[in-house]
Amino acid sequence: MQTLNNAEAGNIVLAMAERIIENRAYLSEIDGKIGDGDHGVNMAKGFNLAAERLKGKNASLSGSLDTLGTVLMTEIGGSMGPLYGVMFTEFAEKIDGVEAIDATAFSRMLHAGLEGIQSIGSAKVGDKTLLDTFVPALAAFDDANTAGRSFAEALDALVEAAEKGRDSTIDLVARIGRASRLGERSRGVLDAGATSCAIILKELSLRAREQLQ
Repeated sequence: MQTLNNAEAGNIVLAMAERIIENRAYLSEIDGKIGDGDHGVNMAKGFNLAAERLKGKNASLSGSLDTLGTVLMTEIGGSMGPLYGVMFTEFAEKIDGVEAIDATAFSRMLHAGLEGIQSIGSAKVGDKTLLDTFVPALAAFDDANTAGRSFAEALDALVEAAEKGRDSTIDLVARIGRASRLGERSRGVLDAGATSCAIILKELSLRAREQLQ
């Protein structure tokens, strides 16, 4: 059975931070079309702060996720800080003390993060938010597990579904947040939160896949 060593996987969070920082301008550009235009800047700030605190510490995956979540909740502005902050802290709590993370534990982690987001927001799939990425990605991961596919194959399915979910937001009308005031004019643009969520889930999955034992 394939598993991920919690103690040795903290570098996954550093990789996610690198990818978000790399996409700072792109995320802000997308956000600027129907939002405040600060999504990339805020996300990069939070992930960079967390990365600076984690570098050289050889922290576990759960410990690194907790650091990231706490930083995002307490030190960045905008609506996404609390949403991603609670997602990552819930991820961390669910795998804390789990030495070898198998596909079932990974699913529990993802579900906890999703429930955390839903506990502080009213968005649902179809509202043009990060949930349009996260929900189908998680469903694809669970479906692959149920079908008896390997952990690695389930992670591949997660990435594919996350990117399809992200792309689906182009044709959606925003119903939550600042963009919702634009009505039909919000159609035709990717949602910034859905895009950053796809980046995060892809990097998490690819790096986890590389470290499966």
